[in-house]
Amino acid sequence: MAVSTIEWTEMTWNPTTGCSKISQGCKYCYAEIMTRRLKAMGQEKYSKGFKTVVEHPETLKEPYKWKGRKTVFVNSMSDLFHEDVSLDFIKRVFDVMKDNPQHIFQILTKRSSRLKELNKELTWTNNIWMGVSVEDSEVKYRIKDLQNTTAYIKFLSLEPLIGPLKRLPLKGIDWVIVGGESGFKPREMREEWVQNILDQCTKKNVAFFFKQWGGKNKKAAGRLLNGQTYDEMPYNSNYQEN
Repeated sequence: MAVSTIEWTEMTWNPTTGCSKISQGCKYCYAEIMTRRLKAMGQEKYSKGFKTVVEHPETLKEPYKWKGRKTVFVNSMSDLFHEDVSLDFIKRVFDVMKDNPQHIFQILTKRSSRLKELNKELTWTNNIWMGVSVEDSEVKYRIKDLQNTTAYIKFLSLEPLIGPLKRLPLKGIDWVIVGGESGFKPREMREEWVQNILDQCTKKNVAFFFKQWGGKNKKAAGRLLNGQTYDEMPYNSNYQEN
């Protein structure tokens, strides 16, 4: 468990580590950079580096020890639906989430085809939120794959947003997060792209969360849009307390 600075969650939990790049959104991967740092610091969990996907069964005990009610981003340093993560281990992760209904678990993947393929093999409870990353129009197909799952809460992470996303298929989508790229060489995110997505969400009554403008100094750029902060969450959609 680690307290998170990510605006839309409270903490992170990483049952697996390591990944591989599959689309333009992966170009300046945050997890790759952090893995390199953590390995250099001597953290055993990251000793095999970023390109090797590792399952960590010992982490499956952690959620049973958390006090209170947490909102948890699952696998901030990996992708649970990576092809190198076994179905058996994914099922074990889902069992842990099912066993801890007091917590909200937020899963995000770029491997939507495997998500769709394994959907019927998994037990979805209403504290498991499932999302896909969509950085540009080339990967909009991920949304349809998500829509074909039986997850109770479905969300989109449009970050880093590196192109316009018009006519988003929002049927059954509960939440949309938008964010610009940060780092040394961030790619452009135009204000009109963000505004268009906000307008689409407003029209379809989808919760909208604007995470950041990004850039080389993301703190200075801030996260105001139209002079206000958008922190909407999908609690008032089809989410219900267990």
